[in-house]
Amino acid sequence: MYGVNLNGRTFVMVSSTASTVNPDSPTQFEYSERDGVVWGSYTGDTVTHGHFVGTRDGDQVTISYAHALVAGGNAGGRSTSRIETGEDGLLRLVEEFSFENDATRHTSICAELP
Repeated sequence: MYGVNLNGRTFVMVSSTASTVNPDSPTQFEYSERDGVVWGSYTGDTVTHGHFVGTRDGDQVTISYAHALVAGGNAGGRSTSRIETGEDGLLRLVEEFSFENDATRHTSICAELP
């Protein structure tokens, strides 16, 4: 298993191929992890309230997510993230994701807050 735990870590989205990230209010993710299970919540940018749950195997995190949109309605889908450690020692999540009923693959990068 990869040598770090995601429990209690906070990440912000820094880039996404699905949308432009608002640098003043990026989506912020709060992670919990125990015994290979990962879950959490997120909000910011285009999301009013979101939740995710999934599993972790080494440096790979696979989740399902659902969120309410600022513009109204909701969205959900699945993603797989690769955990990387930056030169500053903070983690990055490089995520490949898709929305329900849309086969388009997107990529986002989330950076851990110090």
